Amino acid sequence: MTQAELVVVANRLPVDRVADGSGEQSWRRSPGGLVTALEPVMRRADGAWVGWPGQPGIEVEPFEFEGTHLVPVSLSAEEIELYYEGMSNDTFWPLYHDVIAEPRYRRVWWDAYVKVNRRFAAAAAEVAAPGATVWVQDYQLQLVPRMLREARPDLVIGYFHHIPFPAYGLYSQLPWRRQVLEGLLGADVIGFQRAADAGNFARAVRRALRYPTKASGITVPNDDGTTRNALAKAFPISIDAASYVELARRPEIRARAAEIREELGNPKKILLGVDRLDYTKGIRHRLKAFGELLEDGKISVEEVTLVQVASPSRERVEAYVQLRDEIELRVGRINGDFDTMGHTAIRYLHQAYPREEMVALFLAADVMLVTALRDGMNLVAKEYVAARTDNRGVLVLSEFAGAADELSSAVRINPHDIDGMKDAIMRSIEMPAAEQGRRMRALRRKVLENDVARWSQSFLAALDAAGTANRAIRETA
Repeated sequence: MTQAELVVVANRLPVDRVADGSGEQSWRRSPGGLVTALEPVMRRADGAWVGWPGQPGIEVEPFEFEGTHLVPVSLSAEEIELYYEGMSNDTFWPLYHDVIAEPRYRRVWWDAYVKVNRRFAAAAAEVAAPGATVWVQDYQLQLVPRMLREARPDLVIGYFHHIPFPAYGLYSQLPWRRQVLEGLLGADVIGFQRAADAGNFARAVRRALRYPTKASGITVPNDDGTTRNALAKAFPISIDAASYVELARRPEIRARAAEIREELGNPKKILLGVDRLDYTKGIRHRLKAFGELLEDGKISVEEVTLVQVASPSRERVEAYVQLRDEIELRVGRINGDFDTMGHTAIRYLHQAYPREEMVALFLAADVMLVTALRDGMNLVAKEYVAARTDNRGVLVLSEFAGAADELSSAVRINPHDIDGMKDAIMRSIEMPAAEQGRRMRALRRKVLENDVARWSQSFLAALDAAGTANRAIRETA
């Protein structure tokens, strides 16, 4: 068995299983910022990645892929239904996103969640070298840090929470609130997207567990009567900004951006929304504001088009089925009321696109609308900024997205305030080039300086320091 000095534990492996024309199965690297961020770190450390291979019921032996040792964790179709679709996405997801949709609390889901987390923890414990660093990713695996701590007290354990963490008044609804907090506190460092999320977590620990907290530190009791320190702090995630800059400079992608404008009838302004089809993204609020601007006569379909990309998401969860029906009905009504033979009010695209096409869309769009009701970060906002090498375009950004903490030069909105959103859209449409340039240059400085590599470096440096400190406490106890 390979023993790794750095182990990443995530719900999914960083690869997808694909079949070629002859039906032969092979593995292909998954797209995504986390995979991009950790690839060079994993190579340097001879790292291992523990995760589900993406298909129910398949048993795959550990294997090497492009310099990383991959450790598949098998999940049955029933476990995916209960642990992933149920507990993770019908309990934790809505609860942690401020109960925009109602969370459901089912004991059978929780039992499956505990069982699956235990399997991930066991796989990580087996592959980790003595004194190794283990980095657990996201809300599907909140119990893994404590389970790892119990199995392997020699490990340095980090956890990063990619979504929001709610205020205690909401979090306290969770029947298993203590178990989850204790699970997370198995880590030496618990990372969050925003300082507010770290603060909510610390308050939950004080209220539910009565553990002392000071600044970013939490004093956690060990089973032997000693204590150790856990750091709960914001480490805002980012993107591989350089790759978006490189794509945006390619002549064929710039030509595709011009082609997109032509295909849309060369409107004066193109507004763009790019989201997973999710109730947290504020797509309904965005469509309402846009529809009212057309009704008010402030804009016309000949001059302004909204392109809405809504990639499919969790299509077996009932709340998402209802959301798709509602959004498509609203798009149909707005287009029915305002379309002309030559122009469409909303070009609605319920599909995912490759990164090259997305960058062309970013370059074609005059205004990017990020209207999330609650979002851990929203990396699309950063992708748009990185792609705008021309220092043009306007980012309209919800104050409830994690990105709003960093991207202060965006036009900020409260997505629940429809009149305020309408004013912001009009201001963005009419914004002079000089102001666009001033804002975009400031945004680009933030995104290019604080890229995903810096995020992973800063987290791992904090984890190394915390692990060293806690090891010293253990040795002197």
